[in-house]
Amino acid sequence: MKLLAVDGNSILNRAFYGVRPLTTKEGIHTNAIFGFLNILMKLERELEPNAVAIAFDVSRKTFRNEQYAEYKANRKGMPEELAQQLPYIKEILSLMGYVLVMKEGYEGDDILGTLALECTKQVDWQCVVATGDRDCLQLVNDDVCVSLAKTKENILYTPNLVEQDFGVTPTQIIELKALMGDSSDNIPGVRGIGEKTAVTLIQKNKNIDKIYEDVQAIEATPRVKKLLEDGKENAFLSRQLATICCEVPIDLDLSHYHKQDADIEQLSALMTKLEMFSFFEKLNLTNTFSNNEQATETISFTIKEHASLEDVKKAMQVTDKLFIIYNEEQLLINIHNTILVIAEELEQVLSFLGQNNIPIQTFMAKPLIKAIKCQGFDDVNLSFDLELAAYLLSPSSKGYDLKTLANRHLGMMKFDIEEQYLDIAYLPYLCKALEQELKAENMWKLYLDIELPLCEVLADMEIEGFAIDVNGVEKFGKRLENDIAFITNQIYSLAGEKFNINSTKELGNILFEKLGLPAKKKTKTGYSTNVEVLESLMDKHEIIPAIMEYRKMTKLQSTYVVGLLKVVGEDKRVHSTFNQTETRTGRISSTEPNVQNIPVRTPLGSEIRKFFVARDGFTLVDADYSQIELRILAHIANDQNMINAFLHGDDIHAMTASQVFHCPMEEMTSELRSRAKAINFGIVYGIGAYSLSQDINVSVAEAKAYINAYLETYSGVANYMKNIIEQAQKDGFVTTLYGRKRDLADINATNKMVKAFAERVALNTPIQGTAADIIKLAMIKVHARIKKEGLDARLILQVHDELIVEAPTIQAPMIKAMLKEEMESAAKLHIPLLVDAHNGENWYVAKG
Repeated sequence: MKLLAVDGNSILNRAFYGVRPLTTKEGIHTNAIFGFLNILMKLERELEPNAVAIAFDVSRKTFRNEQYAEYKANRKGMPEELAQQLPYIKEILSLMGYVLVMKEGYEGDDILGTLALECTKQVDWQCVVATGDRDCLQLVNDDVCVSLAKTKENILYTPNLVEQDFGVTPTQIIELKALMGDSSDNIPGVRGIGEKTAVTLIQKNKNIDKIYEDVQAIEATPRVKKLLEDGKENAFLSRQLATICCEVPIDLDLSHYHKQDADIEQLSALMTKLEMFSFFEKLNLTNTFSNNEQATETISFTIKEHASLEDVKKAMQVTDKLFIIYNEEQLLINIHNTILVIAEELEQVLSFLGQNNIPIQTFMAKPLIKAIKCQGFDDVNLSFDLELAAYLLSPSSKGYDLKTLANRHLGMMKFDIEEQYLDIAYLPYLCKALEQELKAENMWKLYLDIELPLCEVLADMEIEGFAIDVNGVEKFGKRLENDIAFITNQIYSLAGEKFNINSTKELGNILFEKLGLPAKKKTKTGYSTNVEVLESLMDKHEIIPAIMEYRKMTKLQSTYVVGLLKVVGEDKRVHSTFNQTETRTGRISSTEPNVQNIPVRTPLGSEIRKFFVARDGFTLVDADYSQIELRILAHIANDQNMINAFLHGDDIHAMTASQVFHCPMEEMTSELRSRAKAINFGIVYGIGAYSLSQDINVSVAEAKAYINAYLETYSGVANYMKNIIEQAQKDGFVTTLYGRKRDLADINATNKMVKAFAERVALNTPIQGTAADIIKLAMIKVHARIKKEGLDARLILQVHDELIVEAPTIQAPMIKAMLKEEMESAAKLHIPLLVDAHNGENWYVAKG
């Protein structure tokens, strides 16, 4: 039999600092709960215990405070964000059927020790203690293991592993604490004795009793002997404080710790309140409304499983819109709680939807739009996409499945329907609920004017695709193969042997052991060879720049040669998937291929753009906003100096350099302008003095002086930075000019790093998010203009602030003018938006 004894406070604390901040709409913090439950379930899967006991501290005052008043006196109080979660996790665990163990006057460690000792006494019981605290390693014996939570893994400590890692036996862990103390618990130890000396002393003398039999007789330096003599009283006190009490008066009948049945109803309700919907399936919970006796209504459905086009036509006589969920094999249509399941006549129904321009409400609209368009119909009457609505309301969510949304929004409804049809049953009610919430959050106009029409634009872009010069890619790949082979041999020569360059361990051994380069970081698995480490060694050995070049070329080969060829269709075009619901700022992302990440900063990398080409007789027209984020910053901050610079057509970076570095314009150097550019764009992202110093290679003090000078020059920006953070602290969110909202629950966090990150997000989101909104509006306008004028041109790509249209070469001047007109008129700011447009036979040339 096996008992899992969990250190509740320790694991909860680990989870709190290990999981990114999470909050509910009501502001309840949940990251520690989320992490704790995942850790606990992982432990249960791996260990398969017969019983589980979870120990929690009752208060900070224990019997040890009577022995030593200063015990744990230097401990800071629990952060409010963590303290808020403690009662919730206890209630959740109780409802899950676990036994919680607490005892006034004792610590959780003492409860764990008592249970571990009882397992040792019982012939047929073993114990695994789960904790993040090394103190519990003293409990390890043949019947007791400790699962110690590390940063990225749990390590199961046996007696041999304790001795291997710490150099002493488990029981000698207490002796170590007696000598070296423990600053986290304020255990004094012997002043001046550190861990290394303590380990040596205990290895040679077993324990402090032996040491203090005759301090002068032990093998140690005179200094160490003097420290030991002076610290004798503290040594014995420290051992007493560090020793886990294994005699806590608690229930020792181990059979009482078998997990009981969960209270599904109450647990479901609590997890719904905490919006922890990802655990519903893991914990076999039910939707709170599925068997809710207090439900305001029970909704029944009629299912027609082999519906036909005629059924759809008849249904259309009693409704003016359809609720649809589509996949490649079937359509599910909900009309007044009658579910039509269409599979055999799928194409006919899709054609009917396109031909009659029927208003459609759906979930994940883009595949449905593409399916209708592929039947030959250019317009789809999309009136609501539930996924887009959910994204606007919660852009930080990892996904938007209907079951999760139903749990969150339909808590007082009961659905009488088979599980397989629940999604389509939810759809009409969720569309209504989220429409109301969008209006309440002042995002309905954003939804109708930007997100919903953009969905069709992206569908058309995916259908159209982008032509690829396959032969060019293949030739480039062979060239890369030769270059990689050449540089590989060069690296072998510099290293003096062949090795696996892609192996961190082997590369680390070559660089830091064989070649003797200064190592920056070392973990248990070996030396770090990440980009920061290699960059710091660039001037130390010729092998470093060779390795950096090798990495660039192999990434180009695997990602942008092999990867690109893999996704080229039969039509010699790539059809990227454009993701509208993935980024928190509102920007569009893409996959297969990720066109947003096509490299541009290196000559070799930028050549990849040469293989994105126009079809015969066509050209690529590339239009790019000029400094859009700085223009938005000038507008939002209403900074007159910056506004005037843009209105007069000044070089904003040169002007900033002149003001910040006190340099006349006629004496301006490219280096100073480059530094000013880093400051201009860095300010938008809330850059600090240290990061700026790294970017422009100056001291932290110089960087700080530059930032201060910048904020004196652009006082409007300085006021914006101050005001937006204050407003975010008050509201708990920030918005773009178009109302896109981003919640910032951590803007008032007690953890300085968490708070600082939230402040940077508060500074940046209104600017970067507004830029995302504007480029989306521009895409909608360009797409509509092309369609309205019946042009033989197509919008085929969007990357950050850049649009690409494939058009007949003869129409290039007209399309350039049209792109500039539509993009520059997409928003009205205090200063005009400017667009640069060029065209060419491939993306590289068209970029200009």
